[in-house]
Amino acid sequence: MFLLGYDIGSSSVKASLVDAETGKCVASAFFPKTEAGIIAIRPGWAEQEPESWWENLKLSTRSILSESRVDAKDIKAIGISYQMHGLVCVDKQQRTLRPAIIWCDSRAVSYGQRAFEAIGEKFCLAHLLNSPGNFTASKLAWVKENEPDIYEQIDKIMLPGDYIAMKLSGEVCTTIEGLSEGMFWDFRNNRPADFLMQYYGIDPSLIADIRPTFAEQGRLTGTAARELGLQEGTPITYRAGDQPNNALSLNVFNPGEIASTAGTSGVVYGVNGEINYDPQSRVNTFAHVNHTAADPRLGVLLCINGTGILNSWIRRNVAPEGISYAEMNRFASSVPIGSAGISILPFGNGAERMLDNRATGCGIHG
Repeated sequence: MFLLGYDIGSSSVKASLVDAETGKCVASAFFPKTEAGIIAIRPGWAEQEPESWWENLKLSTRSILSESRVDAKDIKAIGISYQMHGLVCVDKQQRTLRPAIIWCDSRAVSYGQRAFEAIGEKFCLAHLLNSPGNFTASKLAWVKENEPDIYEQIDKIMLPGDYIAMKLSGEVCTTIEGLSEGMFWDFRNNRPADFLMQYYGIDPSLIADIRPTFAEQGRLTGTAARELGLQEGTPITYRAGDQPNNALSLNVFNPGEIASTAGTSGVVYGVNGEINYDPQSRVNTFAHVNHTAADPRLGVLLCINGTGILNSWIRRNVAPEGISYAEMNRFASSVPIGSAGISILPFGNGAERMLDNRATGCGIHG
């Protein structure tokens, strides 16, 4: 028996096939083979075409099936991890209405700040555990004000993982963890955050049905199965944002446990067992994969948006041509402590929560 996992990242879409009995990965693949493009037609904007995630997912799936030679009938479940905080808008025919506004897009900072001040900072922090900030709800408010024709056509809004689940199953649904990362979840009342949607004038019907993180969230349609080379009816049984998922993969579930990971950004993620928040809102707090109202588990996330993408920039612009990341790491390990006085502040990929939502740019010193 095998399990299939997808990760919808901003740099690539990955697929892994795991032997359910041994836990060993029998095949993995990612596409595209160079970092995926990000559409930035204005400073601070960052968009991707959701259909490109689907096309890269198909390529990754075909690659692991070819490599492993596993019979699709032996794949018993599908799980999804995804880049957080994005906004995907679809109409009643499940067609995307515009490119996805992804996590590092900064256009909605001022919308979130106005909401924070108008609703009340203490109220927002007590209920959302964050300021509305530059998260999905604020991005939707930007669309509503700046692209009213598109807003009027929206049937449902989704996160990137919700979109992929929809492409697989034909069903539109989401999770509490997902809603919390978009600022759509009221932790005090254990329900969608009506007060924020009312402030923004957002129709609550745009929110999809809620399913548990660990539960059947739809089954593979015949159309999707044919496109992917998989078995129709295969269940989707798990979905979570990439940072909660990274913590899960490192067995971080309980209060006091911490995970540290890097991708396009760099993240330190710890688990809190109480409904609580940072009074200065310098860190992000979301429902963890095992959160329930009766037994709270919150992921407290410190993110520096540019950590990993700066590594990519150095490889393209500073390192010798053709060098691999592994070789870069080996060279870096030989540098004396202190780096001869050179330091880099790895910001520069959008507004930084730890800097009060300012976009300061990257700084190289010394």
